[in-house]
Amino acid sequence: MTAPEATGGGRQAAHVAAGIMLSRVLGYVRQRAIAYYIGNGWAADALSVAQRIPNTIRSLLAEGTLSASFIPVYAALNARADKAAARALAGAILGLLLLATGVLAVIGIAFAPALTAVFGAGLTGEARALAVSLMRLLFPMSGLMVVSAWCLGVLNTHRRFFLPYAAPAVWNIAGIAALIGAGTWLVAPTLPTTVLLTRLSLALAWGTVAGSVLQVAIQLPACWRVLHGIPVRWSFTTEGVRDVLVAWLPVVLGAGVAQISGLIDTLLGTLAGEGGASSLQYAQLLQVLPISLFGTSVAAVSLPELSRDAQGSSPNEQLRARIAVGFRRIVFFILPSSLAFVALAPVIVRPLFQTGRFGAADTDLVGGVVAAYGVGLLGQACVKLFQSGFYALRDTKTPVKIASASLVLSSALAYLLMRRFGPAGIALGSSLGATVNVVFHLRDLDARVGAILRGPEWRAFGVSLLVSGAAAAAGLGAARIAAGAGGFAVALLALVMFGGVYFGGTIALRHPDARRLWTFLL
Repeated sequence: MTAPEATGGGRQAAHVAAGIMLSRVLGYVRQRAIAYYIGNGWAADALSVAQRIPNTIRSLLAEGTLSASFIPVYAALNARADKAAARALAGAILGLLLLATGVLAVIGIAFAPALTAVFGAGLTGEARALAVSLMRLLFPMSGLMVVSAWCLGVLNTHRRFFLPYAAPAVWNIAGIAALIGAGTWLVAPTLPTTVLLTRLSLALAWGTVAGSVLQVAIQLPACWRVLHGIPVRWSFTTEGVRDVLVAWLPVVLGAGVAQISGLIDTLLGTLAGEGGASSLQYAQLLQVLPISLFGTSVAAVSLPELSRDAQGSSPNEQLRARIAVGFRRIVFFILPSSLAFVALAPVIVRPLFQTGRFGAADTDLVGGVVAAYGVGLLGQACVKLFQSGFYALRDTKTPVKIASASLVLSSALAYLLMRRFGPAGIALGSSLGATVNVVFHLRDLDARVGAILRGPEWRAFGVSLLVSGAAAAAGLGAARIAAGAGGFAVALLALVMFGGVYFGGTIALRHPDARRLWTFLL
């Protein structure tokens, strides 16, 4: 039981979290620039729809799907004394990814009007025309992002975590620079609003494409060093390629379920009225931050280790213990984040986004969506860890089945709740589906390796939940007391009070991760 604690990758998870934090902070700056220049209206909706389809391709061919199928096979080959097979596999996978994304980019550019009509059904007039133009610009970006994900898989296997997770920072910087530059030099106050917003949106798209080139460029030298060159090839016969593809297909189907859910949410957002789709995007920026910092970081470090555990002398117990430790660490940070979103959403949104074309009504709308996403934050953050357990066992089918059932539930709930609560109802349906998703993952994983969560994990969960509730009440009280102050001051006071109560309470109740964090800070 001590092995996962000692070798659970705490330092490596910190490197992942640091890289993610850097890119997420700049991602927020980028989104605030969008709020200032573009706002939360029809142009922002068009941008949301245009980004969704290329991002779907990136998610299906890269990110978690590539890591889940490529890393276990590549890690096994790289463990050999002769690294030639691992190097050949890396080159072959890169070649196949470039081929696939190139074909899909051409198809996407050609069918952009049809895709917009389907997934942006609520867009009309200038919004629909802008979405088509933006989508055609952004489709080539998906191929570059897939190459970036390949770099991540290679570097993570070699235990180099910070660079691939920090690389998106340059993508954000390029978008910010393009938007500020356009807002400063390429538009005039006398222009009609429609023309002004169109020009700003197109400038942002061009900056985004340039940023994707830079994101890949800063990672390739590190990949070149660990691989001693990058032997790109187009081959299905290279050792390991078939294993990667066999494992990859079910993972893609599972990720496809999640991406279909996102597409449905975007479609419903456009039908919820002007600002519906963009409200979801603003809220998702906040939702993704704790998930990435405390869920993705733990899952990313765990997957290579879980793959090695699966080959150990007592694989089930090693897997169970490592997953349990990962779950406990995720819960320690995610539960308070969840309750903070539910209790303090408008307080958090106001100083972050209310600027320029983003007004008080937009704050209320996005705040409601953030609170609804908070309900399902724990499910969203933990599911990647549990999926990694199945992937380590070379079972990529079970997560697909569970995710498919959850998709049906979340989509139905999102449609029904949207009619009553607008965009917040879409987010709430997604949250409830995510909760069901993670519960079923845990149930089936228990059946494979034994009960993941035992007494210590449930006690730690109870402590986090109890203290998070107290912290939320304290933060809400502080926000009400300081209601007359500026938005930033109110948010700062509320969050400081929240954090102080949570950290102090978990320390007092001897939560293992609170004590571990205290030791680290000292």
